[in-house]
Amino acid sequence: MAAETPPGDRIAKVIARAGVASRRDAERMIEAGRVSVNGKRIESPALNVTAADRITVDGKPLGAAEAPRLWLYHKPPGLVTTTRDEQGRPTIFDELPADLPRVMTVGRLDLNSEGLLLLTNDGGIKRKLELPATGWLRKYRVRVNGQPDDATFAPLRDGLEVDGQRFQPMIVTLDRQQGANAWVTVGLREGKNREVRRAMADLGLKVSRLIRVSYGPFQLGQMARGAVEEVRPRVLRDQLGLPAEAPGDKTGGAPPKRRKIRRRR
Repeated sequence: MAAETPPGDRIAKVIARAGVASRRDAERMIEAGRVSVNGKRIESPALNVTAADRITVDGKPLGAAEAPRLWLYHKPPGLVTTTRDEQGRPTIFDELPADLPRVMTVGRLDLNSEGLLLLTNDGGIKRKLELPATGWLRKYRVRVNGQPDDATFAPLRDGLEVDGQRFQPMIVTLDRQQGANAWVTVGLREGKNREVRRAMADLGLKVSRLIRVSYGPFQLGQMARGAVEEVRPRVLRDQLGLPAEAPGDKTGGAPPKRRKIRRRR
């Protein structure tokens, strides 16, 4: 008979929920001996803890879990969607407001892509929204070089394989021709690396601009480039099926905050 799962949650998950670090970074902190439970230093993240356990990080008591939050960010081109870049390129985290809590991105937009990027302080929300099974449609406005017609995009609507990787069927609409370029709207329900660019290249079309305009029910709308807007907690609960009162949620139906990005100093 299999052993019963211990009560509580994994220690790294609890640390991440408190906003101290990402789950992966929390595991590194544990392995470095920076975390203690009930006065005893631990060196392995393979431990479940409950509310009855006393947890300290670097000798400081762990705070309560933060309420799940979600922000919309209008990512400009020219920024990478990682916390650190080996090539020294600027990242979105270099540009986010200094008073924003620790956040994670829901998926990515590559260096030259722009538009709607979701940010969250909750690893569970991040994982849920990235899963293809969640089924949220992501829409992109895409400018390609060339003069395609509607039939050009039939392989994308049927689903195609690029370099041994299968792309699911996309929703594609040819919007208009503008000189040597065409504007296309593309909808997909998964987010493989550079999927739209690679699919278009397989058709012989080079993408010269790519703007994500929506992610599920969340819209880029008229947000200024570089702006951040927090989603109302009530909307977040309704869209994700969260409990009516998430722990620490004090904001209720407060209106979202809109802020221009200020470079971190």
